[in-house]
Amino acid sequence: MKRKKIYIAYTGGTIGMKQSSRGYVPVAGYLTETVKSNAEFTREEMPLFDIHEYCPLIDSSDMSPQHWQLIADDIKSKYEEYDGFVVLHGTDTMAYTASALSFMFENLTKPVIITGSQIPLSQLRSDGQVNLLNAMYLAANYPIAEVSLFFNNKLFRGNRAIKAHADGFDAFASPNMAPLAQAGINIQLLEGQLSPYVDQALRVTPVASQPIGVLHLYPGISSTMVTNVLQSDIKALILLSFGVGNAPQQEDILNALKAASDRGVVIVNLTQCIQGQVNMGGYATGNALLNCGVISGYDMTLEACLTKLHYLFSQGLELETVRHLMQDNLRGELTR
Repeated sequence: MKRKKIYIAYTGGTIGMKQSSRGYVPVAGYLTETVKSNAEFTREEMPLFDIHEYCPLIDSSDMSPQHWQLIADDIKSKYEEYDGFVVLHGTDTMAYTASALSFMFENLTKPVIITGSQIPLSQLRSDGQVNLLNAMYLAANYPIAEVSLFFNNKLFRGNRAIKAHADGFDAFASPNMAPLAQAGINIQLLEGQLSPYVDQALRVTPVASQPIGVLHLYPGISSTMVTNVLQSDIKALILLSFGVGNAPQQEDILNALKAASDRGVVIVNLTQCIQGQVNMGGYATGNALLNCGVISGYDMTLEACLTKLHYLFSQGLELETVRHLMQDNLRGELTR
């Protein structure tokens, strides 16, 4: 049987770093050298692969919509040459990039798996080898045609993942959706559906940076704080509210939200809770937001909501279309 061929894009991040007197640092070529000198990656059971290291390598804290575009365009340019794609990325903003790519790719028929590590691949006890080996193996042998995120033996839908642990190997979680696959002694598909590899032309929807605010509500938040955020030059505001979507009932706050919505600011209500979803019809405090023009984000992650807004606003859509599509399930990012 012909071995599959995987394209590995190393954008940056801990997995390819080298020990130095200043701590771990990125070094050009070091990741490629480390992988190719490890016999596990070249076993016959493994797919063939090519590694492309970005120059310069990008710290994930510096990731921006411009970089999402760079990664998407890179994969598109190699799309016909490879059976699957693995993107190596720093963990801090990995869930944002996974979410963004999930929206940008239209007609995706091949797997795109994002992974990385908490300890560099070259170091003792690194989780990088297990993560990269499994990502490559899954891309070749369990092709799920969507953007996913692999970490610590779990394959998550990219736009459902969050970084849940700052320094543990179990760094990512998917609170509102079971993993696509679990890699134990055997690989078990849970929510993932294997790709039939239908012939469809991949399209990449360009994204550009958009002015989007995020406001985390807290007890005692002042109306001045809310008003100042809403009066800034933003197209959308993600409101991180209490419980199932509740907010303070101060008249000044509600008036500020309604005025902003009336002038065209898209206000999306997300819960601060790790698990569950917004239901603004459940309590009077949530219903008041509904009456102000605030729309529900259901059970979207902050990462999915933010990148979805970038994706929609980048297309120059009518305001009401953006509001409507924010509440539609486009890539499996929300449950209604």
